Amino acid sequence: MNYKFKTKPYAHQLKALEMSWDKKAFAYFMEMGTGKSKVLIDNISMLYDKGKINGALIVAPKGVYKNWYSAEIPTHMSDHIEKKAVLWQAMINKKQQNILDTLFKTGTDLHILIMNVEAFSTKKGVDFAAKFLNSHECLMAIDESTTIKNPDAKRTKNIVGLGEDVKYKRILTGSPVTKSPLDLYKQCEFLDTWLLDHASYYTFRTRYAVMKTAHFGGRSVQIVAGYKNLAELSDKLKNFSYRVLKDDCLDLPKKTFMKRIVTLTPDQFKLYQQMKKQALAILNGKMITTANALTQLMRLQQITCGHFKSDDGVIQKLKSNRLDELMNVLNEIEGKVVIWAHWQSDVRQIIEAIVEEFGQGTFVDYYGLTPQDERQQNIKRFQDDDKCRFFIGTPQTGGYGITLTAASNMIYYSNGYDLEKRQQSEARIDRIGQTKPMTYIDIMCEDTVDERIVKALRKKVNIASQVMGEELKAWI
Repeated sequence: MNYKFKTKPYAHQLKALEMSWDKKAFAYFMEMGTGKSKVLIDNISMLYDKGKINGALIVAPKGVYKNWYSAEIPTHMSDHIEKKAVLWQAMINKKQQNILDTLFKTGTDLHILIMNVEAFSTKKGVDFAAKFLNSHECLMAIDESTTIKNPDAKRTKNIVGLGEDVKYKRILTGSPVTKSPLDLYKQCEFLDTWLLDHASYYTFRTRYAVMKTAHFGGRSVQIVAGYKNLAELSDKLKNFSYRVLKDDCLDLPKKTFMKRIVTLTPDQFKLYQQMKKQALAILNGKMITTANALTQLMRLQQITCGHFKSDDGVIQKLKSNRLDELMNVLNEIEGKVVIWAHWQSDVRQIIEAIVEEFGQGTFVDYYGLTPQDERQQNIKRFQDDDKCRFFIGTPQTGGYGITLTAASNMIYYSNGYDLEKRQQSEARIDRIGQTKPMTYIDIMCEDTVDERIVKALRKKVNIASQVMGEELKAWI
């Protein structure tokens, strides 16, 4: 393919573009870490260069939509393209409104609107998206398209409705089926109602699901008992999609680092600001040592993770977006995953959430409360048992010496400050026997000490030796 790419595509990315670039509807079913964001950006660039579009609407989950604006588009969109990219914000001041208004100024440049999928549950978000789509020849893309799998969800109905008159449409996800083949219908309906040869979710369900009658409290309801005709469904998908797994990509970099962003809840924000003031007052009033500096950081970071220790030593839980984001990520990932958390209370919360979402037999743990005589068998089960998808632990306990190469994905739910522990824990999947490219994902809370810790560790900074005096005050 003869195109002036800003960043050179890998072989599988080039194939995806060759298959899709001028198609009206296409699905990039590309595993996390294989670079589907770059493929979409190149696709937008090519369509714009050919005069087929002058606008693009990218819809993504909260945890990643800002990354499209700050990292993906600046990194991958060709330099010769004059563009205006704007990040949607629901609560805005006059200056931010003026930025949004630039999307409707005439000119020849490419206008890109990036919105979080949650905005499509609101009238304000839907109305603004409709205004943008109606004033441009557009490509509309849904990143992590399983966010629109629920046929009854308000945002699903709104997004599918908005897409009806859009010229080019794309969906992107590494795991198009998270729990059921029925997940596919709404994702594909967004692309085109007739791609799967069914005009409604219910006729689609009749074709591919085995239904039975169940009785609850005197009521009879139809429930899914199994699935059928899946080979036929797979063949239909091949007509408008490209599936790629990390196993298929021999030219990928050995390691890819990603981040997922969460925001503080109102209660977290209030407490964080209160603790921040206290920390600054403490640091102003005494000689700063590494120990008291790290104590202040730890108290702030605990709040970002959804808990804090009160003065009487009791752990208090706070409502947090962090666990929801972890579940979003786990539903996007294929295969086995290692999940690290800094605190035992984080590990316990993660275990509870995974049992609820995926079932009791899907995980093993490896942290301070895991009995010594169970630890080795937990490693073996994770390595050997296909039903065991998740290894949940703390780097302090499990970060040294053990082999977890059954996984090529690792998530840091929360981080400590010790660079050695971070590097050692990363190496648990990067050992002899690992045949796949590895993906590392940090969940972090933006504009907090949490984000600064991740950035420092990524740059291989030993925080314990750095956060002293005035530098610490700048951190918090």
